[in-house]
Amino acid sequence: MENVLIATVLSFVVTYFSIPILIRVAELKHLYDEPDERKAHKQRIPTLGGIGFFSGFIIAAAVCVPTLQNSPFQYMMAAFFIIFMVGMKDDIVGLSPLKKLVGQLIASFAIIYLGNLQIGGMYGFMGITTLPSNISLMLTYFYFIVVINAFNLIDGVDGHAGSIGLLVSAVLGAYFLHVGELTYAVLGFALAGGLASFLIYNISPARIFMGDTGSLLIGLVNAVLVLKFIEVAGNPAGKMPIDATPAVAIAILIVPLFDTLRVFSVRMLQGRSPFSADRNHIHHYLLDLKLDHRQTTLISVSVNAAFIVAAYFLQGLGTTVLTILVVGAATTFTGVLYLARKRKQAVKVAVTTIAQPAAQNVTAPKILRVTTGGVLQDK
Repeated sequence: MENVLIATVLSFVVTYFSIPILIRVAELKHLYDEPDERKAHKQRIPTLGGIGFFSGFIIAAAVCVPTLQNSPFQYMMAAFFIIFMVGMKDDIVGLSPLKKLVGQLIASFAIIYLGNLQIGGMYGFMGITTLPSNISLMLTYFYFIVVINAFNLIDGVDGHAGSIGLLVSAVLGAYFLHVGELTYAVLGFALAGGLASFLIYNISPARIFMGDTGSLLIGLVNAVLVLKFIEVAGNPAGKMPIDATPAVAIAILIVPLFDTLRVFSVRMLQGRSPFSADRNHIHHYLLDLKLDHRQTTLISVSVNAAFIVAAYFLQGLGTTVLTILVVGAATTFTGVLYLARKRKQAVKVAVTTIAQPAAQNVTAPKILRVTTGGVLQDK
């Protein structure tokens, strides 16, 4: 318990005092996120915030994670540094999607192969229990890539990715603390403490953004925590076993996970790259409904928290039924937002169409031209 408390406070304090320095450095070096037609902000914002809570998180983890024999912590630290370097290079000089993907795969490799953390089974989903090793490996890599990019893709509104990352890491950290998995409890609360401090500067109106440096780190750390949660909570002999563990895990990540898979699927069905830009994320729907950044973030976090609570209390339904219920509820919620946005846009187009003919019918003032001899040209 002491390790967790120290990690939380240390991460919060280091991040809190780092952010103002990073804002000043970004201003001196002109390291800004420039606004464009897709982005919600209208002015240049510094983008080095991820360095701040990475510093707090990594120092707190290094100090407070207990030294255990055969612990995978050293491999996790290596993966965290790899993903940090990938994100920082992308923020400062830019990085192609392919190179970012390679960096994410290397970080995932360190955790999967060296850290021995892998999806081992489906826990009864569609009647499947164990998986062949090759299928398990491919599914684990796919899982890491999706979750890492999920937090990156929802980072489009002030406080959005940070708030959801804080919720997920705090919930998982509390679970690991309860069951005695101290290494993962420290990781969860160290990230939560750093994000809580960062959000002081990032809640609308934002003074700094986390950039890919921060969002990729949030995705990787939470991917590790959720995968470990499935392993620990899915063990019937554990201290706090949870039925339908994969379904509960999906509920924990529902907003970033479902939004990313949905957007990727739509883009590929349209013949576009899954990494191409558009305005089809859930936070775009909420913004187009005239909600501000704080309201959008609050709704997303509240919905994610509601899914977690509902999945926990409905775990007795079984993995298959609960997974279908969670995905179905997410689909319904997204569909309602989509239809509401479409209706609002249709009304806007109709109003514009009506206003334009009215403007065209206004008679322009008659201009009379006079020749040099003082004779009117137009009558």
